[in-house]
This record gives sequence, C-alpha cells and structure tokens, in this order.
Amino acid sequence: MARGPRALLLVLAALARPGSGSWEAGGGGWRLGGPAAAAAVAEEERCTVERRADLTYAEFMQQYAFLRPVILQGLTDNSRFRALCSRERLLASFGDNVVRLSTANTYSYRKVDLPFQEYVEQLLHPQDPASLGNDTLYFFGDNNFTEWASLFRHYSPPPFRLLGTTPAYSFGIAGAGSGVPFHWHGPGFSEVIYGRKRWFLYPPEKAPEFHPNKTTLAWLQDTYPALTSSERPLECTIRAGEVLYFPDRWWHATLNLDTSVFISTFLG
Repeated sequence: MARGPRALLLVLAALARPGSGSWEAGGGGWRLGGPAAAAAVAEEERCTVERRADLTYAEFMQQYAFLRPVILQGLTDNSRFRALCSRERLLASFGDNVVRLSTANTYSYRKVDLPFQEYVEQLLHPQDPASLGNDTLYFFGDNNFTEWASLFRHYSPPPFRLLGTTPAYSFGIAGAGSGVPFHWHGPGFSEVIYGRKRWFLYPPEKAPEFHPNKTTLAWLQDTYPALTSSERPLECTIRAGEVLYFPDRWWHATLNLDTSVFISTFLG
C-alpha cells in the first residue's frame, strides 16, 4: 500500500466516491470512512506536532503558548458533551434552528441561512474535489449562543488561559473531505468530538503557498506533493477527545477525514 502523502490521497479519494463511508453508532451516527479508508489512514501516520498528556500550566506557558502548536490529551472529560452531539440528539434538539453557513474559503465572505436539519440531511456529503471554496458551505463559527446555550454549557474547555484574553466558542459540523484553507487569527484550542480532522500549520513568518478560493483538498492534491521536506507544514490528524492548541497568528488549514463534529475555544 502507498505510504506518506499518497496514503492520505487514497483516503480522500475513497471518501469522495458516492456511497462510500458508513453510519456508525460509535461515531454518534455521523458518517465515518469505510474499511478501505480506515486501512489507508493507518498507513498515514505522519505527525509532526507533539502530543502531550498531563501537561501542566507552567509547561504549557514555557514551551508552547507563544512558540508552537501542541496536541493535548486527557485534560478534560467531555463524554457528556459528546453524547449530546450525536446526530440523533442534535437533530432532536436543534433541527428546526436556523444556522448560518459560511463558504469554505480563506475569507468566508458568503453567508447562507437555513435550518440545521436541512444542512445535516442535504449538505453533509463528501467533498467534491473539483469544488471551489466559495461553492462549499460549512457550519462553523456563526453560532447563536442563546439558542445553543443548552449544549455549550456541558462543554469543558481546556483549562489553560492566556493573560488578557477572553474565551469564545465556535461549534461546527462538516462533511468528509471538507475543510478551511490557510488563514490565521489569534490563539486558540480546537477539540474533535466525533470524526478525525487533519491540520496543517506554518509559523507566522512562513506564509504557505495556496489559493484562497481553492479547498484544502485541492491544495493537498495539487500543491502538497511537490513540497520539499523543508517546505512542508507541521501536520497531524486530531482524533475524538484530542485538543489542538495553535499560537497567535499561526497559519493553518484543516481537512475533515470523516464527517466531523468539533468545537474551538478562541482566546480573543
């Protein structure tokens, strides 16, 4: 079987085929990759971001807060929140709510409002590799905190804070192969609740080569294979229960390997 970047491309090709993937109870009823995709992912183990369990606040501040990303494990227990984020329970609680979708390009200029149930049932299909970012609608960030308060109150964010910042949540659900191309903003944490999300990150001084209206999937297929080892980003696949921390102004792009449910805590 192919290894490295080729293996990840095999995953995405499998997920993009109509009818691929499965609906699994263990995944909260959300669509996960099929057996062939799972086998390919097992080969794709390139991770250049540290994973840390039982990290102390002092270690976080000294080694990561202003310097580099890190994947945090075991800091919080969000099993209750995860149970509430199953497909069945979210549709029962919020199916009639109108949600605001953004286009999956760097600037997310276009916004579309529609019922949450319609988004879940009609738009959460695997990404078409030929689609442009402004043709792909993505539920993330534009949350009505009053309407979603009954869910958010059960979420336990990472316990680390930066002086002078205030945390703000952004909740999202997106289909396999979707993602947001490279962009940057302030520091924050991103936790995967269901599914798998691959991250690509560059430090502020190393702007990546990308087209702001091409999807992360297109970048992975067209640009990534030609990168030399020194040009490659930091990258890793974040799985359910893991939290990625990214420092201020770090470039990052995301790619959902399954239908993914996730929540970010931005430190503004």
